[in-house]
Amino acid sequence: MKKENNVSSKQFIDLIKKTNPPKLKLSMAILMSVITTLVGLCVPLFTKNFVDKFSLSTLNAAQIALLAAVLLARAAAGGISVYLLNMVGNGIVAGIRDRLWKKLISLPIPFYDNHQTGETISRMTNDTAVIKNLASEHFTNFINGIISVVGSVIFLLILDWKLTLITLVIVPVAMLVIIPIGKQMHRISKATQDENARFTAILSKVLMEVRLVKSSNAEETEYYNGKEGIQNLLRFGIKEGKYQAMLGPVISLILMLLLVVIIGYGGMRVSSGALSAGSLVAYLLYLFQIILPMTQFAMFFTELQKAKGATERIITLLDHEEEDYASGRVLLQVDQTLHVEDLRFAYKDEEILKGVSFSVEPGKVTAIVGPSGSGKTTLFSLFERYYKPNGGEIKLGEAPIDQFTLASWRSKIGYVSQESPLIAGTIRDNICYGLDRKVSEDELQKVAMMAYADQFINDLPDGFDTEVGERGIKLSGGQRQRIGIARALLRDPQILMLDEATSSLDSKSEIVVQQALNNLMAGRTTIVIAHRLSTVVDSEQIIFLEKGEITGTGTHQELFQSHDLYREFALQQLHKQDKEAKDEVYGQDLSCG
Repeated sequence: MKKENNVSSKQFIDLIKKTNPPKLKLSMAILMSVITTLVGLCVPLFTKNFVDKFSLSTLNAAQIALLAAVLLARAAAGGISVYLLNMVGNGIVAGIRDRLWKKLISLPIPFYDNHQTGETISRMTNDTAVIKNLASEHFTNFINGIISVVGSVIFLLILDWKLTLITLVIVPVAMLVIIPIGKQMHRISKATQDENARFTAILSKVLMEVRLVKSSNAEETEYYNGKEGIQNLLRFGIKEGKYQAMLGPVISLILMLLLVVIIGYGGMRVSSGALSAGSLVAYLLYLFQIILPMTQFAMFFTELQKAKGATERIITLLDHEEEDYASGRVLLQVDQTLHVEDLRFAYKDEEILKGVSFSVEPGKVTAIVGPSGSGKTTLFSLFERYYKPNGGEIKLGEAPIDQFTLASWRSKIGYVSQESPLIAGTIRDNICYGLDRKVSEDELQKVAMMAYADQFINDLPDGFDTEVGERGIKLSGGQRQRIGIARALLRDPQILMLDEATSSLDSKSEIVVQQALNNLMAGRTTIVIAHRLSTVVDSEQIIFLEKGEITGTGTHQELFQSHDLYREFALQQLHKQDKEAKDEVYGQDLSCG
């Protein structure tokens, strides 16, 4: 256990160092703390002389003014010290959060596949809050306390070294009791933070999909799931309270014992003349300057144990490999054929793609169709470089796509998905999302018109400044799709990927969105996961993907004649029409998962 704590302490210190805390402010804060302590150390000496030589005749305004000046100087220096240390502490936490946020944004998609969003959010909020409490509050008291204790011990030795030695014997005895309690607090704190993360994950999952919860009558189930987390946190909180309840009385007992010993033994020395009454008073004042920080030390080490647990989880997150956006050469133009060569991919042990090979000609439309679970969306994820293939590669011309910088490769791709995700904000924010340049009003109007989004945007009271709500909930599915298409148009991508972009729309919305897609597809290299026949029949090439393998390639007419499953899928979408209409399938629906 000792070794584990040492490692954790080193990690904590390294984490703090990497935030580059301002050395000048930290030095000034420590200097002010030293001044505060030194001034405070003068007060008992002043009191000693005052007690030993007290008489009404010796009491004058100069002495009172001096004492008042000393106390005011101590208060001012202490206030400056606390302020500066709080600035440094908050700066440290801001630096940690900045690193953590940058890391979260840069982590690859597989990380988010394996970690619940709520737990990840907890690292950013709950764990950094623990470090913030330590750095901005308890660290301040700890620094002041150390200086106060060191200075007071020196003066105690000067006043009466024998009495001081008796006092110091009690300290190791106290440590023998406090340290084991602190270790237990560390373990409980770490478990509490883990449970906090799990509870946050439950909250995030339920609140993000609250409509699903209600439509499924799952309120009671989710209530008990959440209640279990609440009870677990209660149990850990009670355990933590138990050890705090042990720690407080133990410290109080030790302090009371210390006072009894000092007053008893000190009184004997005063009676014998070995110690003056003023010295005993000064000794007690110095002792209080040691005792008060001791209680703060106990709180500091308790919070330190919590911070160690939080640090371990933050370090684990920061150690995850992130996406490399800069390595490789910058891609300027996509004017060559895309080659998919013997592409293989598996999620853990489940093989999704099994040696897929095909080519996509520049400026042409390639449709990928097939049953659900055949690997179509996974193929898109590999094009986007969300994942690395287990075998084979994707090439642009003769160059594997991983030779290009990730940033430049993705900048050439426009992706319109079935869900058409939106962020909370305005319609303008969503259309311009991800662009690092200012978009003019004319550009905005143009892409909205090409996406047929101007039809509903102009009818809204706030137009482009209309709030869409969380995940675009205030807009219909067709409206969200058209905003997604407008976003893709504004990016002006050279490669366009459409993932069942009209599958979830009603007939009226589908017609409008399909017109917008036609505008978007014009002159671009387009890969479509096909769901509607109107998309498929216009494709220069259709690839039928089945259980991770290509079982047919050709035009719509060729596959309709030669591929049994393709023909079956086509016929299933022709609603109650006669044999001749089934043979002539142009303009109808095709459900290909």
